[in-house]
Amino acid sequence: MFLTAGIIRTALEVGLVYSLVAMSLFISFSILNICDLSTDGCYTLGCAVSAMITITGHPLLGIFCAMLAGVCSGFVTAVLQTRFGVQSILAGIIVNTGLYTINLAVMGFSSNVSIFGTPTVFSLVKDLSEAAWWKDWSALILLAVILLCVCLLINWFLKTRLGLSIRATGDCIAMVRASSINPAWMVTIGLCLSNSLTGLAGALIGQYNKTCDINLGTGMVTIALASLVIGETLTGKGRMAVRIAGVVLGSCLYRFIISIALRLNVPTEAFKLVSAIIVAIAIAAPEAKRMIEFRLKKGAIIRNRNAEEGRGNGYAGN
Repeated sequence: MFLTAGIIRTALEVGLVYSLVAMSLFISFSILNICDLSTDGCYTLGCAVSAMITITGHPLLGIFCAMLAGVCSGFVTAVLQTRFGVQSILAGIIVNTGLYTINLAVMGFSSNVSIFGTPTVFSLVKDLSEAAWWKDWSALILLAVILLCVCLLINWFLKTRLGLSIRATGDCIAMVRASSINPAWMVTIGLCLSNSLTGLAGALIGQYNKTCDINLGTGMVTIALASLVIGETLTGKGRMAVRIAGVVLGSCLYRFIISIALRLNVPTEAFKLVSAIIVAIAIAAPEAKRMIEFRLKKGAIIRNRNAEEGRGNGYAGN
């Protein structure tokens, strides 16, 4: 078979993890209208913190500490933007560069940390039942439950007064100031929230793969952007719940595309090119659709005009 059950299951599992990073970018890029390029380093930070704490025998604590580390990363990025006037792109690059050394320090200045033989949240859930089907699907079920809880919480939060203020900050910062709302705090809270999700994703992928590498997060912002753009292209700018579901759908579709590329024996060195092509196609798709519709309408108008002129010439001849 071209795609086996195991390949589909793995694609879904990794796609759900990527959904958390895409959700992070959804908050910073789509909601706050901020380009946060610290995603790569924050993803590795979450993985490193989780791995080191998991080694001590506390995998669940490692996940919460990874989220807290992500909050700290988002806070630093926000302070650079709001307090020191650094552009969002430059602030993200600065934090991402600094996180490389911090991640090395967290990992004991080792480029790779293995947690094989150490209990993880996935092994703990897997041991809850001896059924064969549970052993195979426990990781997917755990990730689906975590993602469902995150999506429901984000959907609820963005409808609260604070969440609406954050959304308004991304739409029109002048209106927010006029409403006596501090936009700096809204940006700070939004970036802390988004980076906590990136840290959570890094923690889960570290315990899922049972290893952490210093270069783990390289290109993660591209993957998240691809997932986000695919989801928004499919669902559009509808209700918040639909947009959030679109992010998850886009992440899973992206991972399925990568799985198909693997089955087609595309070299791993070309995956970054594949990701770039996916992003370009997803971004260009709405404009291409409008261009096609415009040309079809233009062609129909021209045909109708020619038909009317033909009928007019026929009447004139009579």
